[in-house]
Amino acid sequence: MSPADLDTLQAVTDRVRNNIEKVIEGKREVANAAIGVLLAEGHLLIEDVPGVGKTMLSKALARSIDCSVRRIQFTPDLLPSDVTGVSVFNQDTREFEFRPGGVFANIVVGDEINRASPKTQSAMLECMEERQVTVDGTTYELDAPFMVIATQNPIEMEGTYALPEAQRDRFMARVSMGYPVEAAEIAMLTARNTRSPIDDLEPVTDAAEMSKLIGVVASVYVSVPVQRYAVALSTATRRSPELRLGASPRATLHLIRAAKAMSAMAGRDYVIPDDVYDLAPQVLTHRLLPTIEAAMSGRGSVEILTDVLASVPVPTAGPALGA
Repeated sequence: MSPADLDTLQAVTDRVRNNIEKVIEGKREVANAAIGVLLAEGHLLIEDVPGVGKTMLSKALARSIDCSVRRIQFTPDLLPSDVTGVSVFNQDTREFEFRPGGVFANIVVGDEINRASPKTQSAMLECMEERQVTVDGTTYELDAPFMVIATQNPIEMEGTYALPEAQRDRFMARVSMGYPVEAAEIAMLTARNTRSPIDDLEPVTDAAEMSKLIGVVASVYVSVPVQRYAVALSTATRRSPELRLGASPRATLHLIRAAKAMSAMAGRDYVIPDDVYDLAPQVLTHRLLPTIEAAMSGRGSVEILTDVLASVPVPTAGPALGA
């Protein structure tokens, strides 16, 4: 990796972030998380109450990149074939033809993913992990880059299905939008008086350039002490008496990949322990399941992970860390 590669990455991510902030004001941390997950070849789950801009953020990121975008509105009657595609018999050629489903795009926006049945949710498992789709015994590769941005409402339970553990584990990070500050909400009233600002968004990069930047992120150096620190965090969640399900090995891998993306966005070609520490809540929390006793005592995944982070020693800075 050359300094020019990092400069290019920072310039492109700045343009994408600024584009997103034209629509979603005052949410730089969430925009950074979305861009970082894309660069780390992961998938993003945005979970929050209705009306705070979950879908708007997804669409703003998608519009900022000149690539193929598909939106899937998850509903109880959505079928797995609507997601993956289906083989249809052509009367003229007397052969079956494959018609691609909604996942055949560079960026797939899955709106209200927890409204689909578990059967339909399971149709996303293969494409999210292996970036391919198998229909009627035939495997179809998905174009790169590929990212699923899913939204869900955590408080409205009627007509929803909780995401299974296998599905949640495939999301690299989970973020919450939160309510806007007063000034941003007032500005929103003015900006959206006549039309949505997302209609005026223009692409500031394309899929080819993003693929190159993904390669740059992959070459970021991760020292052995930092790797051991990430593994120690995951191991601590597995041993916690307050958790009946800790972080998986995939979670550790996602934590390192996300840290590499954030390091590159910060202008560094190496990961420091603080990158791993700062990203742990976004990457690990949604994968953890508290025990019944912990839940009854008011201890959730956030509080338990906070204690885990405090209990694991952080490697000190030095040449071994790449600094």
